[in-house]
This record gives sequence, C-alpha cells and structure tokens, in this order.
Amino acid sequence: MQGWGGFIAAFIVFFLSHGLPVRPPVKPWLVARIGARGFTWLYSALSLAVLTWLIVAAGRAPFIALWSGPEALRHIALTVMLGVCLILAFTLGRPNPFSFGGLHNDRFDPAQPGIVRLSRHPLLLALALWGGAHLLVNGDLAHVILFGAFAAFAGFGGRMITRRKRREMGEAYDRLWSATRAAPLHLSPIPGTGLRLAVALLLYAALIMLHGPVIGISPLR
Repeated sequence: MQGWGGFIAAFIVFFLSHGLPVRPPVKPWLVARIGARGFTWLYSALSLAVLTWLIVAAGRAPFIALWSGPEALRHIALTVMLGVCLILAFTLGRPNPFSFGGLHNDRFDPAQPGIVRLSRHPLLLALALWGGAHLLVNGDLAHVILFGAFAAFAGFGGRMITRRKRREMGEAYDRLWSATRAAPLHLSPIPGTGLRLAVALLLYAALIMLHGPVIGISPLR
C-alpha cells in the first residue's frame, strides 16, 4: 500500500504498537513470559521496525511542498543528530525509574544519575530533537506531519509518563527526583563512558550510511 493510504496505515500501526504493549493488562503478561529485559528488547525492536516503515511510507506519500530551507539547515540537522546519538548511547541500558526504557531501576543511584540528571525523559528528548532536526530539512506535507507529530508526542508523552510514574511511586517519586536534581552536575567520566561514546559515534556513522539505502535520500548530499 502506497500513497496517503499507506502513510495513514503506518501511522495507525505505529501508535498502536507503542500504546498497546505498555497497557497494564498487556505489559505484565509479556514481562511474566519473556522477562523485563526481553520486553525492553522486543519493544525496542518492534518500535524500530514500525518507525522505519512509517518513514518509508512518508517518502512514498504524494509530495506537497510547504517550504524549502537553505543548505545550512542540513548541517544543523546533522549536528543535532550527533547529539541524538549521544543521548541514546548514554541512556539505553541504564536505570531510570522516572521514565520508560530503564533497566534495573532498583539499582538507580540518585547520587550518580548520569544523563537522568539533565532530563528525566532522555529518550523522549532524543525523539524531540530527531523530529525537530528533520523538520528543518523536510518541508513537504507528509514529512511535516510525521516529524511534527513526533516532536509533539515527545513533549506531551513526557508529561503523561511523569503523571503515571507519580501515581505508581507515590511520595517516593518526588523524594527520589529531588535527590537526583541535588546531585552535582559535572562531566567526570563514569564506568563505560568510553564505550558509550564509541557506540554513539558508530550509531551516527551507521545512520548516515544507511540513510540513503533505507530511506532513499543521503543526508550528505
């Protein structure tokens, strides 16, 4: 299915695939069978697959130009995407009791919160930056809808998750968040910093190399 029909179908599947697995009746059932780590990896793989489909579907939708920015915007987008890769590398696989996607949240140390000291929802921050960067260089209607929706979703999604986590954790949420914000803001390396930097650079290089074959447009052109 191509055209607007394929784009709309991909959008519907994307939001269903993100909403249904984390619903209270569904997530406990899945976690009981594949474990918390298995659920995280399955959810991440499903999200990536459907996201790829959605981006490809946007490229196949009828082209309706809204704006065309200067060449400098492409360099800004590439710089922002490097930041996105750094956020992802320093977020994935680390505990974060304030948002989704954290592993071993019982081991979270508010005295050494890592990137959570800067944002309680780093994955949503990465999503918002990704959407904003791509809005700069994609001024057609389908991509404006796509990336604008993701940026808005990241903003509203953070508020929804915060409310839900506060209900689940009660007063412990505010105490833990206050302790996290009180941690010193410094750039001293933590175990695994070098590895995560390497992962970020490899991810950035992979995205640039695969962007053309998968999406159909090279970001370096």
